[in-house]
Amino acid sequence: MSTLRNHVQLIGRLGNDPQIKTFDSGKKMASFSLATNEKYRNSKGEQVEDTQWHNIVVWGKKADLVENYLKKGSEVGVQGKLVNRSYESNGDKKYITEINMNELLMLDKK
Repeated sequence: MSTLRNHVQLIGRLGNDPQIKTFDSGKKMASFSLATNEKYRNSKGEQVEDTQWHNIVVWGKKADLVENYLKKGSEVGVQGKLVNRSYESNGDKKYITEINMNELLMLDKK
C-alpha cells in the first residue's frame, strides 16, 4: 500500500505547448497544463462536460522528451505526485498545486 501514497495518474490533453527552462546548473525543467474531461448527466438529465486543468512539472531527461515530442493538443498519460508550494507576488501570498511527473505515456497515434 505504500506505493499508493501521494500517487496521481491522469490522462488528458496538453492545453499549451510545454514551457522549457534550462538553469545555470544545466538542469532542465518542462511545464505544461493538462486538461482532463468528465461527462455526466445532471439532475435535469442534461449531459454536462466538466474540464479540470492540472499543472504538470517535469525535470531532467523526461523534460527533454516533453520538449521534443509534445505540443498543444497532445494526448498523454502522466503519473506523478502532488506537490503544494507557495510564493509571494506583490506582497500577496500565492498557492499553487502541481504534479511532479515521474512517468509519461504518449497516447497520440502516429
